[in-house]
Amino acid sequence: MARAVARDRQELEQSIGYRFRAPALLDEALTHATATRAKRRTNYQRLEFLGDRVLGLVVADMLFEVYPDAKEGELSKRLSDLVRRETCAEVARDWGLAGHIRLGPGEASAGGGEKLPILADVCEALIGAVFLDGGFDAAQMLVRGAFEHRMRARRRPSQDPKTALQEWAQARGLPTPVYKTQERSGPDHAPRFTISVEVDGFPAISADAGSKRAAEQGAAEAFLIREGVLSSAAA
Repeated sequence: MARAVARDRQELEQSIGYRFRAPALLDEALTHATATRAKRRTNYQRLEFLGDRVLGLVVADMLFEVYPDAKEGELSKRLSDLVRRETCAEVARDWGLAGHIRLGPGEASAGGGEKLPILADVCEALIGAVFLDGGFDAAQMLVRGAFEHRMRARRRPSQDPKTALQEWAQARGLPTPVYKTQERSGPDHAPRFTISVEVDGFPAISADAGSKRAAEQGAAEAFLIREGVLSSAAA
C-alpha cells in the first residue's frame, strides 16, 4: 500500500513538474473535507486560501509584464478571467489531479473528483502547497507553466458573469440583479459562502464558494446558463 501511494505521488509530481520535500503537504492539498471526518486528517482548505493569493500575485505579475500598455481596468478583467474557478479546474485536469483527490465515500460515489468546484479548489491548494514547500520561485514556475499560455491565447479579457448578467437585465428593462447571502459556513480562516441572485420575474439561483465575490460570480453564471444566455460548455 505504501509503495502504491509513493508511486501515485511520484506520477503526480512528474505531471506538475515539482518534487515535494515534504510529501505531507501534497497529501494535504489533495484531501477534501469529506475525507477527514473519520481519520481526522487535515483537509486542503487552508492551502486553498494561501494558493489563491499566490496564484493571483503570479498572474498579476505576468499580466503587468506582458501587457505594458494595458490600463488597470483591463488588467483586472484579464486577472479575473485567468484565476476564475473554470480556468483553475482546466489546469487541475491538465495536471491529472482528479484521480488523486482523497474524498469521503459519499462524495467519491457522487463523482466529486470531477466536480468543477473541487478541481478548482485543489488546483489552488496545490499551488499553496508548492509555495510552502519550495518558496515563491517554485510556486511561480508552477503557475507560469500552467497559466502563461492561457494568458497569451486570450487576446481580449472575457466578460465576468456578474457584469454579463447586469447588462442582460438592463437590456430587458429589468432592475439590477439582487444578491443575497444565504449561508456562511466553515472556520474563519476558510469560510464558505452560499449566495443567491434574483432578477425580477425570474426564480433565484445560488452558488457557493470560498469568498463572497466568487459565490456571486458563480450564481450569476448559473443564472445565465439556466436562461440559455451561456452554454455550460462555454462557462
